Amino acid sequence: MTIFKNIKNDLPASVVVFFVALPLCLGIALASGAPLFSGLIAGIVGGIMVGALSGSPLGVSGPAAGLAAIVLTAIGALGGYENFLVAVVLAGAIQLLFGVLKLGIIAYYFPSSVIKGMLTGIGIIIILKQIPHFFGYDADPEGDFSFFQKDGENTFSELFNVFDNISPGATLVAIIGMAILILWNTVLSKKGKFFQIVQGPLVTVVVGIVFYIVTKDSSWGISKAHLVSVPVPDSFSSFVGQFSFPNFAAITRVDVWITAFTIALVASLETLLCVEATDKLDPRKRVTPTNRELLAQGAGNIVSGLIGGLPVTQVIVRSSANIQSGGKSKLSAILHGFLLLISVILIPTLLNMIPLSVLAAVLLIVGYKLAKPTLFAKMYGLGWRQFVPFVVTVVGIVFTDLLIGIGLGLAVGIVVILIKSYQNSHFLHIQDKSDGVHRITMTLAEEVTFFNKGAILKELDRLPVDTCLTLDVTNTRYLDNDIIEILDDFSEKAKNRNITIKLKSERGEIENPKSYLEFFTSQPKLTN
Repeated sequence: MTIFKNIKNDLPASVVVFFVALPLCLGIALASGAPLFSGLIAGIVGGIMVGALSGSPLGVSGPAAGLAAIVLTAIGALGGYENFLVAVVLAGAIQLLFGVLKLGIIAYYFPSSVIKGMLTGIGIIIILKQIPHFFGYDADPEGDFSFFQKDGENTFSELFNVFDNISPGATLVAIIGMAILILWNTVLSKKGKFFQIVQGPLVTVVVGIVFYIVTKDSSWGISKAHLVSVPVPDSFSSFVGQFSFPNFAAITRVDVWITAFTIALVASLETLLCVEATDKLDPRKRVTPTNRELLAQGAGNIVSGLIGGLPVTQVIVRSSANIQSGGKSKLSAILHGFLLLISVILIPTLLNMIPLSVLAAVLLIVGYKLAKPTLFAKMYGLGWRQFVPFVVTVVGIVFTDLLIGIGLGLAVGIVVILIKSYQNSHFLHIQDKSDGVHRITMTLAEEVTFFNKGAILKELDRLPVDTCLTLDVTNTRYLDNDIIEILDDFSEKAKNRNITIKLKSERGEIENPKSYLEFFTSQPKLTN
């Protein structure tokens, strides 16, 4: 089958994504105030179902850190987790509607500089958030990516707390794990196929488990507080008992529908942003069909909500780990979902021997690859129009959260566009003659909108007395009504300042036209 043709690349990548996703699924559930198992359900559904339905070759879906605050508030406000699950199911249905209405086109309107800033900002956040876990300080749950944290600290104050809470065993095995990862990436992966098939993160995790077992009763031992914590059922019935189901009696409540729409909107926006970012990271530069992605996410959220899972979105941390690990197709996302499912059923006890500090080492590598210092120099070299939105996005994400940071970057990007539009509305050619008449040609741009209103008005007001102005609209394809009104108003001022206006168009030249509005509306191509 075609889907299995890249399995030699997708299977190792899926293992890495599995190890990245596991603590994040649990941590996001904890940060959301939801049952731990709900995060795993979302990861499994996001991997298997959304992965199968999606048209994204490398995107990986699961519970999203960006929704944690919304989920935490909603569970309390709606009166329980079962009521909240109704909102998740409804959110999925709303996303299906978004897909049918083809709202995925929104993804194409985010500037490249903002998307690159998003990737870099997330990389920096991963690094800053994983440093405490690397040293065995786990006061803040995995997956809490907001600046103001669930434990009452912020991203930077948490770093200072690390010095008083270092766990020697967790730190040592994290350093060993980091050394293995660096050695694997830089040297061993080039030595043979074995080192390409068996990924460094898998070896690092195995070493972490062995270290925990060997040092269990020594001074270098790692306490259970610093290990992965997957729920361990003692029987099949208790495993099934971990699933929750929606209380559809709450479906008529207005607050449930408001929560559903909020989740659908935020989840769709995060997904579309991730799709754009993932496509940029894809070495083959494939383009994800965004409307299909909304349909896949909607179906995933319906199923996740029906069986007790958190809301699902496409997530850049998992997706970038997939790409960095050599994933080639969506099979890697699907396989990572099956790995989550099989492992929580068959080996939850073994999973609970994995030190969080080892997984932090894996995530630190992911973060560094997203936020390489050379990217800042590259963006700076592209000029201020690219660099400013990029930096604002990065800073916004680090000091607030993902959506606010993206919003700030987008706002700055729009301002930059307005500034350039103001500057590029027209071109002036000034020619002074000895007869005392100033001859000036103002050539309007191909498209002139109300954004250009200020610049054109400023130039017209600066024209000296006794000027012959040639207004050239030969190459203009669109002229906003606001500009036409400016010209009509200026024609009255021109008479008082002895300014002659010649209007040059494809139809020839007209001197001092009586009505610019009549002239331009007679040429539909300029006003439609």
